[in-house]
Amino acid sequence: MRSLQKHLFAFAVAILFALALPTMRADEWTKRTVITINDPIQLPTVVLQPGTYVMKLLDSPSNRDIVQIFDQNEQHLITTILALPNYRLTPTGKSVFTFWETPAGSPAAVRAWFYPGDNYGQEFVYPKGLSTQIASTNKSAVPTTTAESVEDMKSAPVTSTDQSGQQSDLNTQAYTAPEPAPAPVAAAPAPEPAPAPVETAQVDQTPQAPAPEPQPAPTPSELPHTASTLPLIGLAGLISLGGFFALRRATSR
Repeated sequence: MRSLQKHLFAFAVAILFALALPTMRADEWTKRTVITINDPIQLPTVVLQPGTYVMKLLDSPSNRDIVQIFDQNEQHLITTILALPNYRLTPTGKSVFTFWETPAGSPAAVRAWFYPGDNYGQEFVYPKGLSTQIASTNKSAVPTTTAESVEDMKSAPVTSTDQSGQQSDLNTQAYTAPEPAPAPVAAAPAPEPAPAPVETAQVDQTPQAPAPEPQPAPTPSELPHTASTLPLIGLAGLISLGGFFALRRATSR
């Protein structure tokens, strides 16, 4: 029985997950975000009063930088805002909003919206009148557009308005990821010194005359008189002495 309950519970969880998966994918595509504000905030086209709202990107594959604001039940579209991608170095696990500084007593003006886990968020583009006021207060250029309808926003150019109200081309590099620093180039190894020249002995290839063969010493005609007669005299004395003793012995017998 318990095993059956476990299987039924696992099956129910799988069904709920399967039903929630399309919604999760839709939220990821449109960046759907529910916000609750306690004070009024300034948007490019409207001031939102305290309450709960739903923000999401226009469901368009051709333009991913148009933001729509709905009421809490998503039954009423409140406004549509043109935006441009804005890069941040460190993504977070929650929605993040940044604001422009505004004069005291004025609603805070939303500058950018970052979806959880994304490096790129949406930088809101303001109409010229508001962009001039914001630029004057912040002493910084503000993205500006003249588009009023959704169709205009899909192709409208975005310019930049400075604190004096002058418009110029938008500095797109301020909203994109910094280029990675080039990898250090290894220094080329110093060339090895050339080997010292090797002195080679000069070989004399002139043929040399053969050395003369040694001549045999001449044979003397007479042998040198180097022998002495003393040994012969001694030998004769010994023979005589022996004969004397032999004769004496024979006589005595």
